[in-house]
Amino acid sequence: MKLREVQEILNADVIVGHDQLDREVDKGACADLMSDLLVYCKTGSLLLTGLANSQVVRTADVLDAAAVVLVRGKRPFPETIQLAEELHIPILATKYILFETVGRLYVKGMAGCIEKADEKRDFS
Repeated sequence: MKLREVQEILNADVIVGHDQLDREVDKGACADLMSDLLVYCKTGSLLLTGLANSQVVRTADVLDAAAVVLVRGKRPFPETIQLAEELHIPILATKYILFETVGRLYVKGMAGCIEKADEKRDFS
């Protein structure tokens, strides 16, 4: 699906990346521990988190993520917005809790990066 569809499904605000809403994304990963995302996330994934600091954008950059979705009504700090703009990483923000956000995307066809923690990570 396109980021534009993610925005609609989540009734999300686009904080950064209005010009990137046609970017395709078909898998996602969610965590508030960036170390978990580094272990389980795949390139091009959607990162879902309740953290709103610049570390989220740095993690998205390392993973070459498609975008970041902030949940629970969180808003990014100004330095986070600036870094996301510099690195061209879209940030969306929704008021849904993490569980609801993942559920809404899952029923619309978005898959997780892996199904079980013991799966081998495929970087594609």
